[in-house]
Parts: sequence; structure tokens; C-alpha cells
Amino acid sequence: MIGRRTLLAALPAALPVHRAAAQEFPSRRVTIVVPYPPGGTTDAMARMLAQRITGPLGQPVVVENRAGANTVIAAEHVARAEPDGHTILVSSGTTHTLNPLLNRSLPYKPEDFAPVALVSRVPLTLLARKDLPGTLPEFTAWAKSRGAAVNAGTNGPTSIHHLTVLMLNQALGLSLQGVPYRGDSQQIVDLLAGRIDLAVVGGGTSIAAHRNDQGRILAFTGGQRLPSLPDVPTLSESTPDLLAQTWFGLMVPARTPRPAIDRLNQVVVAALGDAELRQRLEADGQFVSGPTTPEQVSTFLREDAERWAPIVRGIERRPE
Repeated sequence: MIGRRTLLAALPAALPVHRAAAQEFPSRRVTIVVPYPPGGTTDAMARMLAQRITGPLGQPVVVENRAGANTVIAAEHVARAEPDGHTILVSSGTTHTLNPLLNRSLPYKPEDFAPVALVSRVPLTLLARKDLPGTLPEFTAWAKSRGAAVNAGTNGPTSIHHLTVLMLNQALGLSLQGVPYRGDSQQIVDLLAGRIDLAVVGGGTSIAAHRNDQGRILAFTGGQRLPSLPDVPTLSESTPDLLAQTWFGLMVPARTPRPAIDRLNQVVVAALGDAELRQRLEADGQFVSGPTTPEQVSTFLREDAERWAPIVRGIERRPE
């Protein structure tokens, strides 16, 4: 048996060792898990970020793609990973806000993650056919006159695109009929062919069509205008508090030590201050702007869920 005096005498020597272990993060390769296939917007963002934080962390930072099940596969993987900061999830409004609201049987909960930093806010765009009214007020008046004959592309019945259509119907008194697609690019193809009236898509896939006069962006659904398209308004300019945006953020498993979270936050926030990275993200329709601390991100996540909850309650929950 170890005597009480011997045990107490050993404690001061052991405590610095524990603190040192916490300060040694990262001690091996760091993996950023992307819930989409390689080559897309999210994947490109993650790889740009990984490249910029590898040096400051002093360990390799790699991207691992785990696509499928509307981001659930990647989220479940990270939720069950060792909570030591070496496995990071690229989360989004779909993963962290909409999925939990729409599906009660998810294999993960928002509480299974700890926020590190918000990378970007991503508004959608309302891209209308080029032969239709080119401003939001004019399009709204035209759509009201046509009633349910006006259709809008979405990325499925539980996507942020579809929920945005429901929000527009509610806020603007429209009767837009959602047409489901598997992705933004398919929406654009049908819009250019005249098969849909409005495409609700990300900025990266609509800006080229707008600039080439193949369609007209009526508005961005976020809270600020895109610097590269300063003449295109936001929804909130005509209808206050009307906001429909997703976001990308970095999450680690819950119970990850705070020193590891703080270290990751430090290098990510520093990387997002890089002018070249910000310009590349903004060119793709993403806004790099706070919150910056884990606590601020937590507040942002709560407000995001509160914003979408009333819209989600208005639709039929998908079979579980």
C-alpha cells in the first residue's frame, strides 16, 4: 500500500506533466473530415484551410472525404472519434441545424460536438430566368399574378433550398412550387433550358450565369451584399429579418480538451485573416466574417436553430 504522505508528495510532480501533455497538442496528424465528395465547394475550402494551418500546428493536416446520407456519415464518424482535437468535422447548417430539426433518429446530436470556429457564411441566390422580371419586387409581382404556376428548383424536400422557398412563400405571399434536384448544377441546366422559373442555388454556381447574362440574380439570401456583385441586393433590404443562409464551421468531438480547441481556434482564425483565402472564398459566394470564439459560435448555432425551427415545423417530417 502506498502511504498517504508518499502519495501527496508525488502529486506536485505529476500535475506539471498533465499540463504539459495538454500543451503538446497536436502530437500527430490532424484530419479534417468533409461530408461531401472531393472536388466540391466544401472540399476546396477545407483543403485551402488545411494547407494554411499545417505549418502553424507543426503537424500534417489532411482532408478526408466521407460523403453520404446528407452529411450524417461524416458527422457520426467525428462524433465517435477520440476527443483529443485530432479529428475535425466540417459542419454546416445542414449537419448541425437542419438534420437535428428534421430527423429525431439521427446517430448524433448537436451536443456531441464542440465548436472550434466559424469559417464562412454562405447565402443562397435567387437566380431567375433571363426573360423574366429582373428585380426582386418585379419578380414578386409577376409571381403573384401567376400563382402556383411558378416553380422554383431546390435540392430536395428537406434542403435549405426548399426551406428557403417555403420562407419566401410565407414572407412574400407567393405560391412557388418546389422542384427537387440532386444538386445546384442540375438546377442551372434546367433554368437555362427554361424548364424552371427560379433556381435557388449557391453563389458559386449562379454568379457565372448572372455575369454571362444567362440568368439574373434577384437577390442574395444572406445579410450582406457580395463585394464582387455590389449591385445585387439582399432579401433583408426589402424584407427586414428575412435571412436564409447556411454556413461552414469546424467542430471537434465533445469533451475535447479546451487547450486543443483554443489552439485550433487560434490557427484557423489567423488563416481566415489571409487576404488571398478570403478573396477565393468570396469569389465562390462565401462570406468570411465572425463569430471568432467558440462561445460566440455556440450563440450563433443556437440562433440559427431558432430561425429555422418555425419553418421546419411547417413541413411534414421525413420518414424515420
